[in-house]
Amino acid sequence: MITCFDIGGSAIKCAVATADGQIGDLQRVPTPAHDFAAFTAAMQALIVAGGPARGVAISIAGVIDPADGRIKCANIPCIDGRVLAADLAEVFGLPVWIINDADSFALAEAQAGAARGHANVFGLILGTGVGGGLVIGGRLIGGPGGFAGEWGHGPVAAQFAGTPPQAIPRFRCGCGQTGCLDTVGGARGLERLHLTLHQTALDSRAIIAAWQAGDADAAQTISCFIDLLSGPLAMLVNTLGASILPVGGGLANSAALIARLDQAVRESILRKTDAPIIVPGQSGAEPGLIGAAWLGLQKLENRHG
Repeated sequence: MITCFDIGGSAIKCAVATADGQIGDLQRVPTPAHDFAAFTAAMQALIVAGGPARGVAISIAGVIDPADGRIKCANIPCIDGRVLAADLAEVFGLPVWIINDADSFALAEAQAGAARGHANVFGLILGTGVGGGLVIGGRLIGGPGGFAGEWGHGPVAAQFAGTPPQAIPRFRCGCGQTGCLDTVGGARGLERLHLTLHQTALDSRAIIAAWQAGDADAAQTISCFIDLLSGPLAMLVNTLGASILPVGGGLANSAALIARLDQAVRESILRKTDAPIIVPGQSGAEPGLIGAAWLGLQKLENRHG
């Protein structure tokens, strides 16, 4: 068995995974975000409660450098900058493997969700911002620095979008660049677009609801949003040979929005197909735990294979 964790800034979720990737009952405790001793104690108690484990697999919101294992995780200060897997392995006396949440989603979808049976999979996150993870042949591709799949960064956002074309400012991104897709591509980006185009502040759910109700301003915002995302996503499909892009994050809850994005992407890719490519994720309510489970199983297989 593997003890799996999905760790966020407010909660630590835990479950035990079996050899076929199934996860058991979910346990949940608050995250001691500022105290590393309390953080490890909370995890240790959950490991002990779950019974004998062969390893610990963790999904976490952060960036893990594959060169040295150091983690960047601003919302959990007590682990930010640590070589976390090594530190936890020393405390627990077990092998520890860590994956970021977008990569975990991609692996969960490839192994147990909408992308099962597909060789080249890009897990697409449309949440507060945008992110992603790449799985080839059932194996996660991390890349130098741990940034593989981070399609939301780089100054590539179009300066005109929609029908008729609207001028789109190049917004400053938290990564330090200007014109990143992350600034216009997630829920906050959708809201930023609507405010820029119509001088009206609405949250993403209200914008989508208004669009579905026939509101002209919301329709223009959605048109711009789809234009801004569909071109880069089509290039990803062409470059990676991905046959499916499951979507996670809050915007994945809008089936109409995902269907519209899928249509636009399929119109722009080289390999024409009638089969949907951009689809809602199907790995269930806990893709972080499921992805961590599969990571742990693959790591154990590598150790003993």
